[in-house]
Amino acid sequence: MHSRTAQPPFVPQIRLYQDWLRETRGLQFDSYDALWRWSVSDLDAFWQSIWDYFDVQSPTPHTGVLARNVMPGAQWFPGAQVNYARQVLRHVDAAHAAGMPAVVSRNEKGLHRELSWPELRRQVAALALHLKAQGVSKGDRVAAYLPNIPEAMVAFLATVSLGAVWSICAPDMGTNAVLDRFQQIQPKALIAVDGVHYAGRDLDRTAVLDELRHGLPSVSHVVLVANLDAGKKIADTADYATVTARNDAETAAFEPEWVPFDHPLWIVYSSGTTGLPKPIVHGHGGMVLVALQLKGQHNDIGCSYDPNSWGERYHWYSSTGWVMWNAQVSGLLGGTTCVIFDGSPGGSKEKPDWTVLWRFAAETGVTSFGSGAAFYANCMKAGVDLSACGDLSRIRGLGSTGSPLSAEVQQWGTEQFRKIRQMSGAGPSQAAKAPLGGSDPHAVGERGGDIWWNNLSGGTDFAGAFIGGNRELPLTPGIMQCRQLGAAVEAWNEQGQPVIDEVGELVCTQPIPSMPLYLWGDTDGKRYLSSYFDMYPAGHGRKPGGGDGPAGMGPVWRHGDWIRVLPDGGCIIYGRSDATINRHGLRMGTSEIYSAVEGLPEVLDSMVVDLEYLGRDSYMPLFVVLRPGMALDATLRERINAAIRAALSPRFVPDAIFQVAEIPRTLSGKKQELPIKKLLLGQPLAKVVNKEAMANPGCLDWYEQFARAHLARTAPAA
Repeated sequence: MHSRTAQPPFVPQIRLYQDWLRETRGLQFDSYDALWRWSVSDLDAFWQSIWDYFDVQSPTPHTGVLARNVMPGAQWFPGAQVNYARQVLRHVDAAHAAGMPAVVSRNEKGLHRELSWPELRRQVAALALHLKAQGVSKGDRVAAYLPNIPEAMVAFLATVSLGAVWSICAPDMGTNAVLDRFQQIQPKALIAVDGVHYAGRDLDRTAVLDELRHGLPSVSHVVLVANLDAGKKIADTADYATVTARNDAETAAFEPEWVPFDHPLWIVYSSGTTGLPKPIVHGHGGMVLVALQLKGQHNDIGCSYDPNSWGERYHWYSSTGWVMWNAQVSGLLGGTTCVIFDGSPGGSKEKPDWTVLWRFAAETGVTSFGSGAAFYANCMKAGVDLSACGDLSRIRGLGSTGSPLSAEVQQWGTEQFRKIRQMSGAGPSQAAKAPLGGSDPHAVGERGGDIWWNNLSGGTDFAGAFIGGNRELPLTPGIMQCRQLGAAVEAWNEQGQPVIDEVGELVCTQPIPSMPLYLWGDTDGKRYLSSYFDMYPAGHGRKPGGGDGPAGMGPVWRHGDWIRVLPDGGCIIYGRSDATINRHGLRMGTSEIYSAVEGLPEVLDSMVVDLEYLGRDSYMPLFVVLRPGMALDATLRERINAAIRAALSPRFVPDAIFQVAEIPRTLSGKKQELPIKKLLLGQPLAKVVNKEAMANPGCLDWYEQFARAHLARTAPAA
């Protein structure tokens, strides 16, 4: 169902919010910069406005907004009670009456399903009651090993409706990587899939399921989703389809439990360069507020049954191993139809096809289309002609994240949509069947304008965005439009001073409600502190609106990205400023790669760097030290790659492997990943490393020569 009757002109969501601020608060701003500065200076007023604007409900009043401005440990909305699932299910009756589905899904095999809002509510209730009967209660962890299918959304909502804590891993992750995550949180129940179909192949996962059950003694109950074989039965598991078929008075009467604002919602994982993946705990209230604000203002995604955004269909391609899956689910918070795809976006190795997602979007009537930046680059390189992929004229916004989107790729996409609109014989407003409008005739996406790009940068760490889009601001290829409302983001130089039009460390000087509550198992908070807050002294830069605060306010959040804030407020992200690996939007700690590689008897030591940087293709070399007498031949290369594929994911297989005599290390034994990364990005050796602090400075000559050869190879043609 894509058809719709004529509606009033579309008004950008961020304009609606500013109109509301003027009408209800008497606040009017002469520029976005002024609005942003208010949002990061008067934190109480801004976040209270978000609560009121989206009509967040609580049976008990909150006694403050930001009751304690300290990082880490900010206290938000004390006294309030919320539930993520409640916020979703409040849309059931109105959305269904308008004829809008909750979820539209398809897989590679062409299985197309639509889940209505009442059916979503019934299945959530049925599974929640089943989990409750198995002893799952508030605070218990429920782990999921599921692909991007409607069952994952239902399982998530059922879990959190009980006040239990959700955590999911994608089935493309190997057993070791999954156990490294789930063993830390000791789940009580496991919801798993029998297999997946990806890139043209059926991939059985029952052997992995056996290993997970063996490696997770805390699990007392397993629910099996028969995704590959509907008739498959596995001993001592409950069948998902049977469980969710329940339809009785108790399911009809079920309501999610109210929980405190900061009650744990889910656990996601972001790795550093040492140790196990960090199990990051986010809260119900913070995620509800920030997701509503992000979708309903910066991403310009409206409620599907609201006249202004009637028929909105939101798609962001993601696996369940990427935080963009969480972002996709959050569309339901605002009453938006979510459109999801399970499978490869590029076909198979034998038959590459980068039109898959575009044809899917055309056939399902997607209005907001998002994916990782690498996806768009692959489409451009493959010579995809979007005008031949079906009717894409309903798309009024393209989203990109995961890595920097180059100006060249963005220009390619813009030209593709110009062609689509020319072929439709109308401007974008008519072609989208929902006229794009607003108060500014020069706004992006206006009648006769280009497609709007919403280029985001954020992270798993706080399940949100720092930098993003604003449909009413000018759009320049390769530049993100603005810092997000409520995100006090700055670029800091090495002296900890904010700089404009210079590349610096991305810091956030004020709390955001979706920042982690804590890391699971980090009882003294030291790991949380060292992950994000250990670079700058406490109090430095912490005064809302600028300046230093008392040390008791704690330090600023250091994100680990290089950023340049332009004089007009636009931003450019250049890549990671630390050694974390970022492949296709998924972050992985180097320690996890070392665990897989150095587990091979031939490998004594190893080092990997990810040369992700704006405007350059991602390149990830792996350096290995082998046992005496061993040589890096084709067989060993494949064994190393296979070890990474099996333990982690095919996404983290290196682009090249090199045999070296030594891995550079500090006097304390730490691998010098970041200096070598900077060297390979073109910085001089003397600037990136202090030889006196190294245990083996003699090995640097080899890396310097390697960097010279690499830079000569990758230098752009004159």
